Amino acid sequence: MRSPTPSLVGRDSQLALLDQALADTRQGRGGVVFLVGESGVGKSRVAAEAVGGALDAGMRVLRGRSSTTGPAVPFRPLTEALMSLFRSGEPMDDLALGPYRPVLGRLIPDWDTGERDSSSMVILGEAVLRLLIAAGRGQGQLLLLEDLHDADPETLGVLEYLVDNLEYSPVLLLATVRTDFSDALDLAQSARRRGAATLVELPPLTRPQTHEMITAQLGADSPEQVPEAVLERLWEDSSGSPYLVEELLQSMIGAGTLVQGPEGWRAVDNLRSDVSSSLARGILRRIDRLGTQGLTLLSAAAVLGRRFPLTVLQRMTGIDDRALLSHLHAGVAARLVVPDEPAPDWYSFRHSLTVEALFTQMTPSLRADLARRGAEAVEELHPDLAGDWCPLAAGLRSTAGDKVEAGLLFADAGGRALAAGALGSAVTLLSRSESLLADAGDLQSRAMVLENLLPALAEAGDFTRALDLAEDLHALDGSGLSPVRLATLHTRLAKVTHTAGRWSDGNRQIARAREVLATAPDESTAAAIDVTAAYLALDTPGPDRTQHAEKLARSAADTAERHGLPVVACQARELLATVARERDPEESAAMLGQALATAERHRLPLQRMYAATRLGGNAWLADGDTAGLLAVREEALRLGSVNIVHTVDGILVLDAVLRGRYDTARSTAAECMAVVRRLRIAPVVRYVLMAQAVLAAHHVDRAAMEQSLAAFAEWDGAGSQEEALGHGLARAFCALLEEDRDLAREELRQVLALEAGNPSTYHLGGTHGLALLLDVLAGDADRARHKEITATAAARMRWNRQFVLLGDAVLLGRESAGEQAAATVEAAMAVAEPYPLAQHLGLRLIADAAHQDSWGDPVGWLRRAEHYFHERNVQAVTGACRAGLRRLGVSVHQHRTGTSGIPDRLRAQGVTVREFEVFRLLAERLGNKDIADRLFISPRTAEKHIASLVTKTGAANRAELCAWSAALRDA
Repeated sequence: MRSPTPSLVGRDSQLALLDQALADTRQGRGGVVFLVGESGVGKSRVAAEAVGGALDAGMRVLRGRSSTTGPAVPFRPLTEALMSLFRSGEPMDDLALGPYRPVLGRLIPDWDTGERDSSSMVILGEAVLRLLIAAGRGQGQLLLLEDLHDADPETLGVLEYLVDNLEYSPVLLLATVRTDFSDALDLAQSARRRGAATLVELPPLTRPQTHEMITAQLGADSPEQVPEAVLERLWEDSSGSPYLVEELLQSMIGAGTLVQGPEGWRAVDNLRSDVSSSLARGILRRIDRLGTQGLTLLSAAAVLGRRFPLTVLQRMTGIDDRALLSHLHAGVAARLVVPDEPAPDWYSFRHSLTVEALFTQMTPSLRADLARRGAEAVEELHPDLAGDWCPLAAGLRSTAGDKVEAGLLFADAGGRALAAGALGSAVTLLSRSESLLADAGDLQSRAMVLENLLPALAEAGDFTRALDLAEDLHALDGSGLSPVRLATLHTRLAKVTHTAGRWSDGNRQIARAREVLATAPDESTAAAIDVTAAYLALDTPGPDRTQHAEKLARSAADTAERHGLPVVACQARELLATVARERDPEESAAMLGQALATAERHRLPLQRMYAATRLGGNAWLADGDTAGLLAVREEALRLGSVNIVHTVDGILVLDAVLRGRYDTARSTAAECMAVVRRLRIAPVVRYVLMAQAVLAAHHVDRAAMEQSLAAFAEWDGAGSQEEALGHGLARAFCALLEEDRDLAREELRQVLALEAGNPSTYHLGGTHGLALLLDVLAGDADRARHKEITATAAARMRWNRQFVLLGDAVLLGRESAGEQAAATVEAAMAVAEPYPLAQHLGLRLIADAAHQDSWGDPVGWLRRAEHYFHERNVQAVTGACRAGLRRLGVSVHQHRTGTSGIPDRLRAQGVTVREFEVFRLLAERLGNKDIADRLFISPRTAEKHIASLVTKTGAANRAELCAWSAALRDA
């Protein structure tokens, strides 16, 4: 690495770390380094040294900077960095990127095909990673992203993927982040905790380091050559901030309080003054030296922002090329501005204080005038206002006081962000627009913005804000809005209330929307009303709610097809898929496939994500597979969809409970509830409370279970989709674990009654599984009833299937098909493998029937179940298993230390701890005396244990027992 500049002090360890990181990157061992420190601490200076070291070593350097003024623009720093690849003159079109090249069109205009791509952030992250690796051409690359604390959520989403995948690549990602709270800082700290990145903190300079920097800045040989009062004043006022040291020192020199004479530097006046005003005066004095035209130029630049484009600056000031460059060079020499290297024709102020100092000498009217001229220049030079030009122009119009124009521009930028799935940016931009238009009294335009803002806020989980805005709909009702627009607003609000779980409020909004639209019928708007009404119908208590919802959704889908309404089409097919899941999984999958294809074709990332969520949910129900849900959750995190993230979390909590991962379930539920209670996302609150009730039931904690179900009821649980699950998965299981089978059956009859009165699209309540098994065991369900249940798609869902198979086995045993019955139990055990409690409870339930009809291995099953429930301190079931074993005439062993180490098969055969100790030594083919010596028992006792082992395991002889022991040891 290059030697640091004389004034870069106190950073030797950080520079050494970066030097090593660059060397590792050149060897193909890249990674991620976050430079973290407060404003002015020298992050950019250290990063500049890294850039110099990389260039000196022949590495390629890509640089991007996040926007520091106005709303964040999706992917800005990444686009800025990657665009430098295309200015290098090297051909980029021959890079082997395959199908990932079109994806990069979102970031690189040169590769934009014009198609509306809807690839996920994961795919985009992989595309960026492949481009970086391919463009490195073996020389290593440094990707520098500065001011990451100002980055948009979408950029951070891509970076999160890069952070986890750069380790074995020839790419080093170096990012600068302030210590102020930000999502970027969270990302950096999270990456450090999991070992995916190095976090380098830049602390303020110490007193000696500050003195050393001052000495270097003044060209002195030692601190003794600088007046002590100057050293102490600068140390006290700067608090070790390198930037403030430089600025205060320049202010002292400019004000004439620190002068250089023949005998060196000396203080000639009172150094005490207000730091902020001193800085401002010092900066303005340096600007004054640039002349009137220089002041005008930099004032205009300040209005554009800390970063400013020369083309816009020249257009708004009318200055010629020569004067423009002359003043900029003078500004660079005065340490006021610097070239913004990643972007040609862009400059930036060295520090935000320079911009603030310029603002202090502007009158409000001058600043407004400059902003208006800046906006006009941007609009003239970039009439389509693509990318970040639109929010820049909007911000300038706002500063100029042109509220309506600014509001419309922010609305345009927000709509683009929402279409791209950039929820965080969309909410920021649309909120700014709504506020400006409300202040301006432009109700028509404001209504247009609310159409996008309301669903964006709901998706981001900000229901309070969304519902607060909804209060204004009463005023808009009489504002002269068209029936279509007013009906659309009521429909959007109905969708918000549905997401929040407030179905009754949603139905009132739907009724109002239909009433308004009746005065001027419109099929497209009616379709949007119908699909939202369908979702509300599915959650509104009533015996025909699924049929009513399906009818509305089919009507909406047909209209969407005729009028080309992709969002409505996706929403309708997603609901139809949910309803169809019970009768035909293939129909459900086809519907979701159509929704997914429509979303991808029309670049609708949120609808794509909802379709993917339902596909993941279907896979979980069918096979217990959570991979699809986890992928959707990761994507939702990157897009900022709070609703989907926590919806998936609720399912994962229940999945963890059913799999016996109780600690995971408990912690995930607590984290999720802390958020969804605050945001009042009622459907998720209910689902997690239901899952917590199931968790308590698995621990036979009836009091805790009932407490969770009582809280569930307070969140409008009665008549909800989740109500039946509370009875079937929680109360029925708790009763079975209390060995109260009659109570369990009563709870399951409650499930049947609830589902008759309020049909549910959640199919794990027991109707298609556990209830059938208990009815078969009680003699209340015959083969015909079994066939009736198994004909349904819900009975083929993995959780239900384990009980359906056990019921089949019991019926086969009664039909004297013992071998087939035993094989069916084995199949049930394979299906139940992810669900240990249900698996062992099933063995306990069928053992008596198997013994009565003389089939299977009831003794082995009871031994397995007894050991499992003893280990988990489920006393009632443990006692029932022991009693069952005694009824079968089998001795029941006391549990001793080491029992858990016995393999399941041997334990089921009744092998004791001491017998297993003997069994393990048989692998060495030891004689009875040697075994006795090892275990401190008599040879006669060893012989008795071996005889017992031969009997219990069914081994032909001792040699076979030895071979089995050796095989188990080597497995």
